[in-house]
Parts: sequence; C-alpha cells; structure tokens
Amino acid sequence: MFSPLVLDRYADVLVWALDASRPAPLKRGDIALVRFDLAALDLARAVAARLVDRGVHTLHRLNRTPGMELDFYQGADEAQLGFVAPGSAELHEALGASVHLLAPDALTHLADIDPRRIASVARARKPLRDILERREQEGLFSWTLCLWPTAELAAKAGLSLEDYADQVARACHLDDPDPVARWREALERMGELRAWLDGLGATRLRVEAPGMDLEVTPGEARRWLGLTGHNIPSFELYLSPDWRGTRGTYHADQPSYRGGNYVRGVRLWFEDGRVVRSRAEEGERFLHDQIAMDGGSDKLGEFSLTDRRFSAIDRFMAMTLFDENYGGAHGNCHVALGASYPSTYAGAQDDLTPERRRELGFNSSALHWDLVNTGPKTVTATLPDGCRRVIYENGEFTL
Repeated sequence: MFSPLVLDRYADVLVWALDASRPAPLKRGDIALVRFDLAALDLARAVAARLVDRGVHTLHRLNRTPGMELDFYQGADEAQLGFVAPGSAELHEALGASVHLLAPDALTHLADIDPRRIASVARARKPLRDILERREQEGLFSWTLCLWPTAELAAKAGLSLEDYADQVARACHLDDPDPVARWREALERMGELRAWLDGLGATRLRVEAPGMDLEVTPGEARRWLGLTGHNIPSFELYLSPDWRGTRGTYHADQPSYRGGNYVRGVRLWFEDGRVVRSRAEEGERFLHDQIAMDGGSDKLGEFSLTDRRFSAIDRFMAMTLFDENYGGAHGNCHVALGASYPSTYAGAQDDLTPERRRELGFNSSALHWDLVNTGPKTVTATLPDGCRRVIYENGEFTL
C-alpha cells in the first residue's frame, strides 16, 4: 500500500500526535495501547516499535474482524452485549496513551442488526470512556487515530485504491520529506485562528446555507480547539457548545458510515437544544435509534468548521475521520450529536466537575456522531456588544 519510507513517515506523525495532544511527551514507564484493524498491521508494528524504543510499555489489541463483529451482534444475549471484561477499568485507569489504526474491510456489515443492540454495547462501554476523559482532563492520557486505506473504503468512496491512498498520503503530508515539520507549521497557523475566534467572544453563531439555518450558542467559558493531535489528519476548528441554545435546521449533505450502517441525507430540526424531528433519505431507522440512545444523544456535543486552505481532501472518503476534515470548494461545517469535549472548557480542567459541566451545558452521552455539510455557507457571529460579524464564508475564515 505505502512504501517503507511513507510507512515510517506515518508512524513518526502518529507518535508526534500523541505527544502533541498532552501537556508533556510520553515518558519511559508510561503505558500505551495500540489498537488496530488487521489490514493496518504493518503500521501498528512501526508505531509500537517507536514507543518501545522510548521505554513505553506497549500493549497491542487487534480489533474484531467484520465477520467476528457480525457473529457477536447476531448471537450475543443481553448479558453479553453489556459485558465488560474484568480488568478493563483498571487498565483504563493506568493508560497513558492509545493509538487507533482504522482499516475496515467492511462498512455495512451490520445493516441488518437491530441498532438498539449496537447502542447497548456503546452504553456499557461509556464508563470506560469516562475514565479516559477524566484522565485526559488531568493531563495523564492522550490519544490519536488514523486511517489505513483498504479496498472496501476505496470502493465505497468511488475511488480506485491507488487514488484513495493518494488522498490519505496528501492529507497527512506523507508526501513531504518532513511531515512532522508540516504538522508543526499547521499547528502554529491554526493557533492564530483559534486565538482570533476566542478573542471574538461570540455569544451566538448562525450557519446559513441552502436548506439549512442553524443557530448555536458557544456557551460560557469555552475555547476553540483544532489540531490537538487527536486525529490525523485534523484541519477543523471546533468547540463544544452549550447544547441548550441550539435551534433551527441542519442538513448533512455527506453520507455517513457508522456502526456497520449507511445513512444518507440527514436532516435535523432543533428546538430548545433538542432534536425534535429527524429524517434521512437512507438509514432513517438507524438515525432515529441513535438519537434515542440515551438522554444526551438528541443534543449537540460539537460544532466545527474547516477552512479549505488547510485541507487537501477534496473527495468523499467514506470515513468520518477524513470527511469531517473535507476541504474541497467550500470547506465544511459539521456538528456532532452526543458527547461533548470537556477539553473545550476555557478554565482549568480540574475545575470542570460533573456539576460544573451540567451547569455550563456540556453534553454527556454514549453517542458522538459527526454529520458533515460541504456546501456553500455563511457563518455569522453575534458579538458581546450585539454587533454581528461574518466569520466564515466561501469555505474560509475571514481573519
């Protein structure tokens, strides 16, 4: 798929991303988990070797194959769906980092599974996510994820495998002799945009586009984030809004592959912060069941904008990691239903107790589902003095 040289560059970028997403680099004696799909075995080996060389205790976990996953969801009873292996909480309490290498060989293999069974597993694992979220707030845990091209991804995206791999390489700067340096430069440029957005202190954001008119409340004590190291590639700037201030309509013009299902043409209607109506041209049943997953799955956990000048991604990739960073002609906006990111809290992370999170309107859910719009749009901010300012149009921030 990739030459040994490109493979090495990819591994270097991922280890850099782990360090970039934490207050201090990984050190000798820390514990890291490398979780991977089978097709990404060579990349998993390269990443793990770098971590071992740094004295990091490295664990390896192979994800279920699509066939194994299908067998599980078809045959598991309620107890098995909710089962969490002994020691899982203890491991998560000790983890210093995790790397997820996505290389799916199937994307719609769970289409005939009752979505409520998939939701049961997500709810059962939420306490483990909560542990990692807390450790990340404490500066003790970092994570990143990336994509390895597969024939299934290329086919679903309507690309040849060669063209698909080229999109991955260009988006991750793997065609550059020093991709880590390129990512450091991007981090600096995006930092300037983040500072500008934070300085505006917007009290409202309105997204206007054909078939879409959405208003979002950034909320008190929020900050914009971008290129945190969590995703490779990452060109978006995002925050977790106060879910209570969401109203209007949202349209996702990009399809979404999620939980072994295909969903296309999603439309959401918000009132008083909640989804009150939803439609999809395909996969509507799955959409409805995801929205009903728990008490937070019908609320916004993220609002995001991508400037087309940063992103070389100009094709649908059938993978949210890339599609939420789409550049193309108009950049993209995406929202996520479900869990918020506490890291977008502007104060000291230690102060963000569960009570404080609820008070500020940070959402909590077992769901986090990014839904992407790539059409032309204008985003207008209402400033503290009541004035309005266009902050994003023609696919670019207006700084």
